[in-house]
Amino acid sequence: MDGVELQILWSNVIGIVSEQARALQRIAFSPIVREAGDLANGIFDARARMVAQAVTGTPGHINSLAAAAANLLKHVDADGLKPGDVLITNDPWMSAGHFFDITVLSPIFRGDRIIGYAGSTIHHTDIGGYGIGSGARDIHEEGLWIPVLKLYEAGVRNETLFSIITRNVRTPDALLGDLGAQVSSGMIASQRLNALCDRYGLDDIETLADEIISRSEKATRESIRALRSGTFHGESTFDVPGGDRITLKTAVTIDGEAGEITVDFAGSSGRSPRGINVVPAYTQAYATFAIRSTLNPDLPNNAGSLAPIRMKLPDDCIVNATYPSPVNARHVVGMYVPFPILNALAQVVPDKVVAEGSGAVWTVQIQGQDSEGRAFTSSMFNYSGGMGARAGKPGISAVCYPTGVSAVPVEVLEAAYPIVFTCKELERGSGGGGLQPGGDGQRIGFRMRTTQPWLLNTVPSRLLEAPQGLAGGEPGRAGQFLVNGTATVLSGKTDMKAGDEVMMITPGGGGFGAPAAARTDG
Repeated sequence: MDGVELQILWSNVIGIVSEQARALQRIAFSPIVREAGDLANGIFDARARMVAQAVTGTPGHINSLAAAAANLLKHVDADGLKPGDVLITNDPWMSAGHFFDITVLSPIFRGDRIIGYAGSTIHHTDIGGYGIGSGARDIHEEGLWIPVLKLYEAGVRNETLFSIITRNVRTPDALLGDLGAQVSSGMIASQRLNALCDRYGLDDIETLADEIISRSEKATRESIRALRSGTFHGESTFDVPGGDRITLKTAVTIDGEAGEITVDFAGSSGRSPRGINVVPAYTQAYATFAIRSTLNPDLPNNAGSLAPIRMKLPDDCIVNATYPSPVNARHVVGMYVPFPILNALAQVVPDKVVAEGSGAVWTVQIQGQDSEGRAFTSSMFNYSGGMGARAGKPGISAVCYPTGVSAVPVEVLEAAYPIVFTCKELERGSGGGGLQPGGDGQRIGFRMRTTQPWLLNTVPSRLLEAPQGLAGGEPGRAGQFLVNGTATVLSGKTDMKAGDEVMMITPGGGGFGAPAAARTDG
């Protein structure tokens, strides 16, 4: 396959998976998917290797989805699958790490033969149980666990499974609507991939997949071989809901001869009794994101480019959750995984890393009755702090690094729920000083339009431990969580009164380079 032919076919594949993602967002019911883009879409070959991903999505979902297809197919007889079959699971250890993230995988048939799979993972608004917070004591308190099952069999709905889902969640219309969007996006991918085969006279995509994956792996290994070999250590400390401090330590070993990188999390904090533990797939998702975005971000993200990156996870470790650890708020720790890795890589490629940022997005759920007595339960909505600075650029303000999800517009939230935002603005000066300053956090205030008590479920972090700078850069400012003007440390669901005002001030990012250097050069 020559370079021109490969580029044409590759552009077609990227177009297919991007259309798959756009269709999912357009059809989705929930603002967290439709507006924030908390999703992932991928095309897999017949061997369940991820060939391409959509440009829309989050690293935690995309890189977990890369492993999910093979995980699902271990539990079914692939030879027995039929056109119209759709597989489903939200098993945290098979995919993206908590019950809210449901993965749907559809076989793509050409005639009577499977030529690939279309996969998607999205965050659903509600899965029953505790909710998005960290207060559950074990995983069985956290919601409905869906093993690997057929959501559709030969195009026919699994009515038993649909009934179980409907009776176990608070907002069944939204969940079933979002599931329908996932199934529809898979159908679109199947149609478009078959059209691609028709257009170019292909019986399947195996030769194309081999070429894309092998080239991606070769290029990734070459970029690793260009680095200085050795073992480099990084560390990051942050606080989580309830005030507990977590430390993640990494030993990043670069093996130039093999063209491989191994990340060892030995010495990191042990498992938590709170629902902030991280399953290995989610840990690997953000670890590989940190390395891939540093080494060669322009390369396709697929099974080949992910293959040279390996993990070592101690048994008793917060980023190696085992059953029955609670995991629903796993992002509170998982989104900090890149920082100790980047701190280690700063010793090798200081011009390609970023300083610590605010880390995990601050997630919020609200529940209660409005002023007319109608019940409401919101989907999760996110707010970010500042991104850390880079060697050549300041940090970006109010951006969800490393997750990449967007904030749901306040107008959408006010239209959907009885919520009024009293403030949403940048928290100027919260980014750390430096040759390149860190990005600023933001200030968000809201109250509820109700005369009844209501429930707040939120998981802020970095209220005590500020994001650190790099290369002499100053730390950003820690966040604050205020209720009626009083600083509050929340650890789970909290009863609120009518008229209470919540004010969230998210952390600023760390600076890069000594501030004195900035004054001298200026």
